[in-house]
Amino acid sequence: MAQRSSPTVHYEVPVLAVCFLACIATGLELSVNNQAADFSLSTLPGPPVSLSCLVQNSSQAEELLWYRGDGRVDLKDGNKVNISNICISPVTESDNGVTFTCKLARDKSVQVSVILDVQFPPRLTGEESLQIEEDQDVTLTCNAKSNPQAQTSWYKNTTTLTLQEDRHQLYQTSAVSQLSIRKVQKSDNGTYTCVMKSSLGEGRKDFHLIVEDKKPVFPKEAVIAAAVVVTLTVLFGIVARKDKIFKVW
Repeated sequence: MAQRSSPTVHYEVPVLAVCFLACIATGLELSVNNQAADFSLSTLPGPPVSLSCLVQNSSQAEELLWYRGDGRVDLKDGNKVNISNICISPVTESDNGVTFTCKLARDKSVQVSVILDVQFPPRLTGEESLQIEEDQDVTLTCNAKSNPQAQTSWYKNTTTLTLQEDRHQLYQTSAVSQLSIRKVQKSDNGTYTCVMKSSLGEGRKDFHLIVEDKKPVFPKEAVIAAAVVVTLTVLFGIVARKDKIFKVW
């Protein structure tokens, strides 16, 4: 008995699919300043910073995009294809923590980001005078950003301030340090100094606190009552002298 043979089936792969798979295999990537992954760039205020974005493993012209945070950076026509450069000049303290991202125009998931790490000492100088009555609360505030973050110390008359839990309260963030004193007394008179120190330097500010005698407070109701009495007395006086006034006329 003759054995039947199965017909041969030919499968053809479209040329477009082969090219697509080959493109994936090549692993199209970007690099910024020769870094293929996100990174942080440390710098100081003043000198410019240059960022260069390059397309890796590409056999065709690829358009590049730059972003500062969420905002698009305008690029000249000759600075968009396969390689693109931007310059941040001058670098300022406000650039600290800002992210710059280079993206592939046709596939924005292909990207590399750079976070600027702008380092600067605390900027803190000057002095301030405060006059406050006894038993009032007062807050002394030092505003000073720094990177790296500064450590803050408080002094009274050049001596480290001894904090009293029930009267003193400290509050500090990366940009501000506050000393609050509850119900100030005459013994709180003096010069308070806020000193902020980091590895790059230090800053300080003086507060001259003058505690004044507490002014006597008159009850509002008593003041109003006194005013009413004075007004009525004047009116009654005018009425009582009415006849004499008319006789003169």
